[in-house]
Amino acid sequence: QVQLVESGGGLVQAGGSLRLSCAASGSIFRINVMGWYRQAPGKQRELVATITNGGSTNYADSVKGRFTISRDNAKNTVYLQMNSLKPEDTAVYYCNAKHTIGPIVVGPSYWGQGTQVTVSS
Repeated sequence: QVQLVESGGGLVQAGGSLRLSCAASGSIFRINVMGWYRQAPGKQRELVATITNGGSTNYADSVKGRFTISRDNAKNTVYLQMNSLKPEDTAVYYCNAKHTIGPIVVGPSYWGQGTQVTVSS
């Protein structure tokens, strides 16, 4: 029903920058929240940032001041600009889309295939 395709991952040195993109397609008219999650080897998947269709954003404490989430409604695409990258940011990053009322997911939740981000020291 909804397809998410991520791009922009890669290898970067500490202190560098990357921009991730997530393009949504399909029956997306009920989606009101999109975001990025990440999962490092041996660790639980964690939320990185979210953005609502009204432009409200939320960030994990570990990325505040370094990462910026944004959206382009015309392209049905959400971005994650990652600056001042650290080795601990190394993970597979996943795009997520859902329909929520406050913190409650009231519709299907969709995931992209993931894109690898590796930050060298």
